Amino acid sequence: MMILSRRAVHACAVILSGFIPAAFAETFPAKPIRVVVGPGSDFPPRLVGQKLADAWGQQVIIDQRPGGGGAIALDITAKSSPDGYTWLISTAVFTINAGLYPGSPYSLVRDFAPVTLLATATFYLLVHPSVPAKSVSELIQLAREKPGQLNYSSSGPGTPPHLAGEMFKSMARVNIVHVPYKSAAAATTDLLGGHVQVSFQYAPTALPHYKSGKLRALAVTSAKRSLTAPELPTVAESGLPGFEVIGWNGVHVPAGTPRPLIAKLNKDIVAALALPDVRERMLGAGLETVGNTPEEFAAFVKTDLAHWAKLIEQTGIRAE
Repeated sequence: MMILSRRAVHACAVILSGFIPAAFAETFPAKPIRVVVGPGSDFPPRLVGQKLADAWGQQVIIDQRPGGGGAIALDITAKSSPDGYTWLISTAVFTINAGLYPGSPYSLVRDFAPVTLLATATFYLLVHPSVPAKSVSELIQLAREKPGQLNYSSSGPGTPPHLAGEMFKSMARVNIVHVPYKSAAAATTDLLGGHVQVSFQYAPTALPHYKSGKLRALAVTSAKRSLTAPELPTVAESGLPGFEVIGWNGVHVPAGTPRPLIAKLNKDIVAALALPDVRERMLGAGLETVGNTPEEFAAFVKTDLAHWAKLIEQTGIRAE
């Protein structure tokens, strides 16, 4: 009698799953879906998950595992059966960490299959009202006049706000001191209090403070102006061409998930994203819905990986 190891059984399941009939995908799901959320907001998957639960008649359970900089979420999802019932909410944290931690046991490209990009969000370049600069060019001029005297906050070393700050320093050739915090909330609190003068904040965090006038927004970091604040210029059009930093949320499943299932998931998730109330609620939270094909999402991830890897190499940023 042959006894197969757990790894061998999993491998056989993956191989056999490739021959799943398309009819099976039509009856999917037959049980609750588990959505593993690592670092980042759980708002997009909760909003979309509720719409899918209503359409499918099955629960979509959000399982938050933010620890380890995303390593826990990656591990859980990668070791799950490739049957469509376990999803990973992927974010820019994973593409950044690929450059910061090249020895990571998991690769978003190798160990996971893309389903769709849910939403993107720009970052706002914010300053405390006491800062006299009213534009990006004025901020650069101020920083050059006072080297090392301006501080910028981030939600921690290696996070998108940190890398955005380092990109800004590199491209503008200015010396602004990085002050890392343990969370975006703490970084924002000290910016509001004037303990730091500058910060790159994720749109969902920045939008309320910008709209209320408690903080001044000079620009957004996306390549194009954001629907969340179309009146604000981009950093790129404000004197630093090529500057781009965005946050994003997407859905990945374990590698080996059958194509018919991925197509089914993509079709239903994209349909949920297209609902007017979903788009409106996302935009109100500072997010712009996307909903693309697995192939388009795969290309997006590869571009993002290359973008962060290049910046990490150029600036010499290291994981702390």
